[in-house]
Amino acid sequence: MGSDVLIIGAGSAGSVIANRLSADPSRRVTVLEAGERVTDPEMRRPELWPFIHGRSYDWSYRTTPQPGLAGRSLDWARGRGPGGSSLVHAMAHMRGCRADFDRWVEATGDDRWSWDALLPAFIRSETFSGGASDVHGDAGPLPVLLPGPDLSSPLVLDYLAAWEALGVARIPDHSQGEMLGATPNSLTIRDGQRVTVSDVYLDPVLGRPNLTLLTGVTVHRLLFSDARVSGVAVTRDGQDEILEADEVILTGGSIGDPLLLMRSGVGDPVVLSAAGVDTLIESRQVGKNLHDHLLGAGNLYSSRIPVPASRLQLSESMTYLSKDGWERTTGEADIVVGCVVGPSASESFTAEAAHVLPGAGYTLLFGVTNPTSRGSLRISGSDIGDEPVIDPNYLDTAHDREMFRLALEHARMVGRSDELAHWRDAEVLPGPSVSTPDEADAFIARAAITHHHPVGTLAIGSADDAPVTPDLRFRGLDNLHVVDASVIPSITAGPVHAAVIAIAESFAARFGG
Repeated sequence: MGSDVLIIGAGSAGSVIANRLSADPSRRVTVLEAGERVTDPEMRRPELWPFIHGRSYDWSYRTTPQPGLAGRSLDWARGRGPGGSSLVHAMAHMRGCRADFDRWVEATGDDRWSWDALLPAFIRSETFSGGASDVHGDAGPLPVLLPGPDLSSPLVLDYLAAWEALGVARIPDHSQGEMLGATPNSLTIRDGQRVTVSDVYLDPVLGRPNLTLLTGVTVHRLLFSDARVSGVAVTRDGQDEILEADEVILTGGSIGDPLLLMRSGVGDPVVLSAAGVDTLIESRQVGKNLHDHLLGAGNLYSSRIPVPASRLQLSESMTYLSKDGWERTTGEADIVVGCVVGPSASESFTAEAAHVLPGAGYTLLFGVTNPTSRGSLRISGSDIGDEPVIDPNYLDTAHDREMFRLALEHARMVGRSDELAHWRDAEVLPGPSVSTPDEADAFIARAAITHHHPVGTLAIGSADDAPVTPDLRFRGLDNLHVVDASVIPSITAGPVHAAVIAIAESFAARFGG
């Protein structure tokens, strides 16, 4: 079976690219996906997103024990099936701020990765509920809902008022180029249901005769000849075969892509040798630069009055703040505080959280937007069934620990505000016993959970050792491209999903989609 373009992964980036590149009827496009079509009705319900992890459409990865998290391992949900992680994520749609993309330009030396250069891709991708403007589109595939007071929880409306009373700016939304301030989260929800990227990009065009989606495909390794990918070894319908294509695009995400490359003999020779894999192409940074957002779960309160159930997806608002104070309203965000319409806590505090039933409490999440800790992932063997070794190296740097303490301070600050007084009964977590920096650090180590934003394992860069070039070609292979969160050199301030879609839109436009 041959194609002009072979896309490995039908997740968010893969769905975008399949749509755009197959618009040319002369181009044969094939998409490979490990998972099957998801029919679980609970996947569609926004308020259930934290509770569907671990099901058949989740890869259910797990990190190594983390010294910075009191020796805890974290579950890493990653979507498996058409739509990828848009099947299981929290649906928050935030582009990041200008300063985030300035770091991408610095890493690559290429202005194509600036905020201004990516803005047309962001606009092209969306239908924004607020209508078209200089920064928003109203004709793109992906619906983006900015909730108004009629949908937002009354708790969240008071939370936003509390920030305004403290002097924090109220901003229109998180996707204007600056993120410092308070606003409801924009969400990829339509008619009260989750919308996956496959729903709106891939599925509507599967009738094209030049586009083929193959599900339930196990991709074992890439095959090489003369600095090109000559084929892909897969198992399909129980049969082993080799698929060929002129161009191959990896869209399997920050975990799937580097693992496939390592199984194929591409990576750090030390890592590959330890896993019993011969090195065919040396690329020592494959699997390095792994980083992710953590959130403290959380600053938990019991409520004096009933907390109405969320009509959205529980985590309804994120407020981004500068470490320099309220007066700075532009530039890099340093910390974030979010409002969850219900009790939320890490597994370390099950007993404490059990005393706060749904409807009787709420949580302020808190975290670091631009962590400096870096980890890695690697294969443990040559087979796809061998468990990967995922070590994000959380809270390794003094910067991250300091910013996390600051984020907790700000969560407690808004939590004790007058505007939330009629909701607030008592602070359950961390509670009055946590007041010193050392006590805060110990609490954070047990409270922090992943925000599900792993990035950077095949980072783009201008340096010779960067795995991927600024034009998204894998360095050293003429016909292999990487287009997903793995190429992000440094994480955006908020959820990365919107940026991943823009990366894919930008690539497709330049490729000829």
